[in-house]
Amino acid sequence: MEAVRRVNSTARAAGIVTVVLAALLGSAYVLGRSLVPDQTRPHATGVTTDATGPHYADQPPEQPSSEHPSTSQSAAGPAEAGQDGTGRDAGGDKLFGAHTDTGTARLALTFDDGPDPRYTPQVLAMLREYDVKATFCVVGENAQDHPDLIQAIVADGHTLCNHSWHHDVSLGNRSADQIRTDLVRTNQAIRAAVPDVPIVWYRQPGGAWTYPVVSVSRQLGMTPLHWSVDPSDWQAPGANKIASTVLTQAQPGAVVLMHDAGGDRQGTVDALRRILPELSARYELEALPTDPT
Repeated sequence: MEAVRRVNSTARAAGIVTVVLAALLGSAYVLGRSLVPDQTRPHATGVTTDATGPHYADQPPEQPSSEHPSTSQSAAGPAEAGQDGTGRDAGGDKLFGAHTDTGTARLALTFDDGPDPRYTPQVLAMLREYDVKATFCVVGENAQDHPDLIQAIVADGHTLCNHSWHHDVSLGNRSADQIRTDLVRTNQAIRAAVPDVPIVWYRQPGGAWTYPVVSVSRQLGMTPLHWSVDPSDWQAPGANKIASTVLTQAQPGAVVLMHDAGGDRQGTVDALRRILPELSARYELEALPTDPT
């Protein structure tokens, strides 16, 4: 009996030792796992939580190829809505037939981006004082907001020109249907103020001409109008600089680009005080005809 008790005691002790060893081994394994870095690669989700990483929904669209250069305004350029920076120095091959001269010895003054209730009346008063007729390239939404100024422009004998609905420099890159809708809407706003007024000219914002925008404007009975003299008055360089550039670069048949809206245009208004008498003495100034061939 004594021998049996010893065997049982030894078996119990061995069992206890086994349990203790198992517990110790288990704890050691857990401890060891906690000290080893997780080597599992995370699954790609397509979303980054890095605050400095790209925000895909806000990324700009893919840049067009060199065959279709972007016509959007540079983020580093002037923020004013009336700027005509893109394509302003485009060669003839990029104008797709847009007119850069009057076709005669006469010179044409053109004013873009209006009408504007502050500056357009001043420009009209100055033109009236010197008995000069000009061409106003008007933005559709401005024509809609200021029909009285459209009426005043026409009443003074000036020519109207379609300049798109919202001065969309990239309009020429849109579909033909979208371009047509934009130009028709602008003409409708103009004619809501002055029914049946001739609108036979179209000027693309920024001078960013494309074949589609030229084609659609022609289909609607409008002739594309560019320019040959640009004093960059949209940058508001001051009256002296504006006047000096126009008077220096003007020549027979020139189409002069200036602005009566889209920003602070007081410099342009003040420059006209010098430009108008000097140009009138050198050239015959005309409003572009309303029946171009």
